[in-house]
Amino acid sequence: MDEHRPKSHQKYLEWTLGRIIQWAGTIGPQCAKVVEKILQDRPHPEMGFRSCLGIIRLGKAVGNARLEAACRRALHFDACSYSSLKSILQKQLETQPLEPEPPLPSPTHENLRGGPYYN
Repeated sequence: MDEHRPKSHQKYLEWTLGRIIQWAGTIGPQCAKVVEKILQDRPHPEMGFRSCLGIIRLGKAVGNARLEAACRRALHFDACSYSSLKSILQKQLETQPLEPEPPLPSPTHENLRGGPYYN
């Protein structure tokens, strides 16, 4: 029945939603949330299988702890995709704090007028 599918698509038939989500849960709760979000955001969940399987490959390459930290960052910034996770891991951003650094204080100088000048 599935012989009509291209060879590149046939290998995904052994994966199911349950199996992918279960695998992600073995990495950690953040990874499971990312995978669930990817699958929910597609018109058909199967359209997210390639992204999820790519995340599996990332996890095998970098380890569970790094992938889980990258997933936490991706969820925080609503950037749940394979490409975002890959970028986070390549740039080692999973080690950075999630909250932005506070802005630097404005310099004071006699030539700076400030907001009240324009009222």
